[in-house]
Amino acid sequence: MTAHDVARALPGIEDLRDHCRGLAMLDAVLSPEWDARFYSFDAHWGDGEQLASMRDGLGAEYAIVFAAAGAYVRGFDHESLMSPWARMDVPMAWPGVLDDVPDVFHPYVTEPAFCDEEGVPTVTCCLWRRAGDLAWRTGAIAFPEEGDGDPDGANGLFELLVDRSPEAYATWASEYYERPVDVEAVRAVLAQRPLTPEIVAVLNSDVELADLIEEISEVGDPA
Repeated sequence: MTAHDVARALPGIEDLRDHCRGLAMLDAVLSPEWDARFYSFDAHWGDGEQLASMRDGLGAEYAIVFAAAGAYVRGFDHESLMSPWARMDVPMAWPGVLDDVPDVFHPYVTEPAFCDEEGVPTVTCCLWRRAGDLAWRTGAIAFPEEGDGDPDGANGLFELLVDRSPEAYATWASEYYERPVDVEAVRAVLAQRPLTPEIVAVLNSDVELADLIEEISEVGDPA
């Protein structure tokens, strides 16, 4: 799978935003410690901007900016052959990954949070969708011929954005958090139903709804 496949599989902007909210809320319940979470959502990231993010703690991450102009998706897999530091004497984004990004999203290309200390974008795959567009877009990219079929890291990075089923998250979370994860409770959260003490208790008996006030505020109320 590459960014091109992900572009065909992602839902519309609002549905993706809701799903990202759900992933972040589920991780907040399952992992009281922020540093151990995969998925986060900041409903107040910038002026009129919201940020969904993922980091696996091993060097893979993504960031999705939701704004009035649309949505911008940046993914980075440090083990990818397309990493700016993989095969180039002068680190730079792989040809085509960022070349076609519309002007309206250029501030995110150079956003310091998405670049290294020298200003090099930490990116191996990129997608975008302007408000009003009928589909997600990617650049025209010649992928490296060698590798394992996941040249830009998109398969691992966006697995739970492509398969948005409650079963997919419950299976992943059960393995990652090393505990059973109730699929019906996951279904309720991903469906944007309000958190209740009962849902929280089913997901994590060590956490109470009152413990999640800050996280609920950060994720924001479902649209």
